Amino acid sequence: MLSAEIIAIGSELLTPTKTDTNSLWLTEKLNDIGIEVMLKTIVGDDGARLEEAVRDAMKRSDVVITTGGLGPTEDDITREFTARAVDRQLVYHDEIEARLRERFRSWGREMPDINKRQAYVIEGAEILPNPNGSAVGMLAEIDGKLLIVLPGPPRENQPMFLDHVFSTLKAIAGEVYVNRRILKVSGLGESAVDEVAAPIYKAYPTVQTSILFNKSEVEIHIAARASDPDEAKRTTDELAGKLAEALGTAVFSTSGETLEAVIGRLLLDRGQTVAVAESCTGGLIGQRITSVPGSSSYFMEGAITYSNAAKIRTLGVSSEIIEAHGAVSSECAEAMAAGIRTYAATDHAISVTGIAGPDGGTPEKPVGTVFIGYAGPGGVRSIKIVVPGDRYLVRWRASSAALDLLRRQILR
Repeated sequence: MLSAEIIAIGSELLTPTKTDTNSLWLTEKLNDIGIEVMLKTIVGDDGARLEEAVRDAMKRSDVVITTGGLGPTEDDITREFTARAVDRQLVYHDEIEARLRERFRSWGREMPDINKRQAYVIEGAEILPNPNGSAVGMLAEIDGKLLIVLPGPPRENQPMFLDHVFSTLKAIAGEVYVNRRILKVSGLGESAVDEVAAPIYKAYPTVQTSILFNKSEVEIHIAARASDPDEAKRTTDELAGKLAEALGTAVFSTSGETLEAVIGRLLLDRGQTVAVAESCTGGLIGQRITSVPGSSSYFMEGAITYSNAAKIRTLGVSSEIIEAHGAVSSECAEAMAAGIRTYAATDHAISVTGIAGPDGGTPEKPVGTVFIGYAGPGGVRSIKIVVPGDRYLVRWRASSAALDLLRRQILR
């Protein structure tokens, strides 16, 4: 299996406001043809560091791709220091200058002399044309390794990669097919999932498996490579099936679906409906459910009852419950769920009440304390959770826990 590194160049990528999206896109394309990206690096406009990064990458990886730093200004240093890293000269190409001048004239102006810098190409490199911008790319074979130099703007480097690089890499990689699956797990932590999953996926050493926590759920990523697409699919299907069986109902999707999409499918299959009553989540559960196309078939309505008065007036929660137990309580959550189910005449109802923070917590009910209520054909019940995080995460994790409780109740 070929290995690759991606080096993104530009000091702006080291600021908190810019994201290196090129590396994500390139990684997906490389993985699709069986080339594994082993390292990504972001280098500012620093020649010495860029030279070192490229030189080191060429020692350990089969394919090295740089993005950015090919403009005409002084801080565009990729040509010079990449050439130094591979011990080659820069060669001036008159035809590139001529094309640049013609392009500027088509815009009704003359090319500034500073743009001549873009006519320099690493010695021996193939020139990659760029109809979407002024900077050409380069592809050079150096000691059996490939160095690919691409411009930074996605509208330039992505077409350049697809039109002039992808077929070359695919030919070198050979006939490799990759089949991917994502299993999503709720109600279990990352370590608990791995404890169950590890003995299973370790029996498939050729399959790349990774487990990660994503805000409120655990994802198991599976990637099987084979010389035949059917074989790759059979492998992922087999492994995904074994993992799902071992983890049981905690697995809510074996194909990367969202929790809300899974719930929608379950309700549609059963011809059932749902309503929600929310306090601390402020409509987030309803928003997530209705983000799924076709949700009007099963989502009847939602109520954001933020105040105690709203809970009493809209949902019929008794003032005695709130006085005796507080709005953040199992009793209140159950009454909210029962109230919205009766009002909306649905098969299922879910409710949430809690303390999202950053203020409002007490020693008995700290920030992150959430009660989730459910009302349905099997009766009324509630659960209590205490979730970590800031206000955004508490609200999101509470909404996920509520949706998961709804899913499990539908499956009963």
